[in-house]
Amino acid sequence: MQLLKTTRNLVWLLAVAGSFSACGILGKKSEKSTATGWNYNDKNQGNFNVVKPKDITTAPGLVFVQGGTFTMGATQEDVMGGWNNISRRVTVASFFIDKTEVANVHYREYLYWLENVFGQAGMDSVVEQAKPDTLVWRSELAFNEPYVEYYFRHPSYNYYPVVGVSWKQATDYCIWRTDRVNELALMNKGFLDKKTQIKRELNGAGQDNFNTKAYILGEYQATPGKEASSKKNPLKDAQGRPRTTVKMEDGIFRPDYRLPTEAEWEYAAYGYMMENPQRKKSSKQRGEEVVANKQVYAWKNEGFDNLRYTKKSSFQGAFLANFKRGSGDNMGVAGGLNDNAAIPAEVSAFMPNGFGVYNMSGNVSEWVADVYRPLNTLDGDDFNIYRGNEFKQVDKSLGEGNLRDDKGRIKMIAESDSALKNRRNYNRSYAINYNDGDTVSGVSYGYGVTTMISDRSRVYKGGSWDDRPYWLSPGTRRYLEEEQSTRDLGFRCAMTHFGAGESTSTKAQTGYFIPTRRNKR
Repeated sequence: MQLLKTTRNLVWLLAVAGSFSACGILGKKSEKSTATGWNYNDKNQGNFNVVKPKDITTAPGLVFVQGGTFTMGATQEDVMGGWNNISRRVTVASFFIDKTEVANVHYREYLYWLENVFGQAGMDSVVEQAKPDTLVWRSELAFNEPYVEYYFRHPSYNYYPVVGVSWKQATDYCIWRTDRVNELALMNKGFLDKKTQIKRELNGAGQDNFNTKAYILGEYQATPGKEASSKKNPLKDAQGRPRTTVKMEDGIFRPDYRLPTEAEWEYAAYGYMMENPQRKKSSKQRGEEVVANKQVYAWKNEGFDNLRYTKKSSFQGAFLANFKRGSGDNMGVAGGLNDNAAIPAEVSAFMPNGFGVYNMSGNVSEWVADVYRPLNTLDGDDFNIYRGNEFKQVDKSLGEGNLRDDKGRIKMIAESDSALKNRRNYNRSYAINYNDGDTVSGVSYGYGVTTMISDRSRVYKGGSWDDRPYWLSPGTRRYLEEEQSTRDLGFRCAMTHFGAGESTSTKAQTGYFIPTRRNKR
C-alpha cells in the first residue's frame, strides 16, 4: 500500500515537472505560438523572447491625443486671400503631443548638455549651431534690447516659450530629447550603469554619446548596470543567460520625439472630444460620432465664436489667449489688462483645450514638420496627410563600426532611385516635391524668381502674441525657410502612438472583439 502511494506521488511529481518544463519558467505559463505551437520565453524551446503586447505609456511632457477624423483647413473667411487652407476631411492616427510649448529652461537644458559633451571635446561649433538667435528681438524703431540680453537666459523667463529657434534647430532638439529619455529608461532598468554613463558623457564624450539608433545597431558600446547581468534580468538569450543589450522588441524604448505634422498639430489644437452623457456610467459607452459646432479657435465655443471666458466666475471676460487685439494694443489698459502679456506669457498660461493642451492659439506660433505648399491639403493622402518625406537608409559605405557622424548619430543616405523603380507605392526617395513641376501637376516653384516657396519652406501654425485674432484659428497657415527664425515663433514636440488607438491603457484593443455565440444544435 505504501509502495503504491509512493508510486502515485512519483507519477504526480513527474507530471508537475513536465508541466513546468512546458511553461519554461517555474510556476509561470509561457505563451504559445499560434503559428508553430512552440512556446515563447521558454529556455527549453529556444527562448524566443516575446513581450506581451502593450501600449506605450505617456512620455515626459506629453499628453495623449486620441485620433479621428476632422475637417482640416479654413474655418473663417479667407481675409488674407491666400487660398492656401482649403477645407478637407482627413483622418489622423492617435499620437502624443507636448502639453505646452518648449520653454526657455528646456532649451537651456539642451544647451547645457551640448556644452559638456561637445564643448569639452573641442567641438564648439556644435554648441554654436544650436543656440537660438536672440537678435530676433531687435527692431530699428523699437527699444527691445533688454529682451536680446535677458529673455532666453534670465530665470524670470524660465517657463516662457523659447523663440529664435529655426526649424532645423527644433528638429535637432527633438532628436536630443529622444536620446535622453531612452538613455534614462535604460539606466533606470539597469541596462546602463548610471555613474559610468553620466560621467562618460558630461566629461566631453563628443561623438561617443548615447544615441538610440546607434545603440540598437550596436554602434554604441555601453557599460551595463548590475541588474542587466543578474538573474532578475527578464531578458534572456537562447541559452537562458541574462541579455545585457536591449532590442526594440523588448518594449523599453520610446518612439522618437519629433515635430508634429501639420494635420496632427491642427487636430490637437481643436481638442475635439465627442461628448457622451453615458460615459460616467460606463467606460464602454461610445460618444456620438458627430461634431456639432465647428470651432474657430483652440478652445470650445460657448454657443458663439469668442475670445473671452464666458462662464460666470471671477474669470468671466478674461482673454483666453495671448494675442494682439489691435494696432498698438498688445495687452490692454493698466488696471484692466485684457491678456496681461505684452510679449509671450508662460507656457502653461491661459485656457487649455479639450485634450489639455495649452496655447495652441496665441502666445507663439509653432513650427510643424510639413514642407509648405499652397494646396497641400488637396495634394496629400486623406490619412496622416504629410508633405516632407525623404526615404533614407543607413550609410554603410565605411563598414560596420563607422556608421556614426560627428554628432554621434547614425549616418543616413537617400535610397537609390534605381533600386526603387519596380516599387508600386513609391519610385523616388526624394518625395518633398512630389507632383511639383511635372507634367501631371503642371506646377513649379521658382524660388526667388516667381515665388518665395521652396523645398526648405516649412509650415508654422497657431498665431502669436504679436498677431491679430485671424491667425489664432488652427486652420490658418504660414511658412518660413527652415533655417530662419523669428521672435514670435517657437515649437512643441510630438510622438507617434503605437498600439490601440482608443487610449494608453494596456487593456485597450484595436477594433471590437465581439464574443462568438455558441450555436445551438
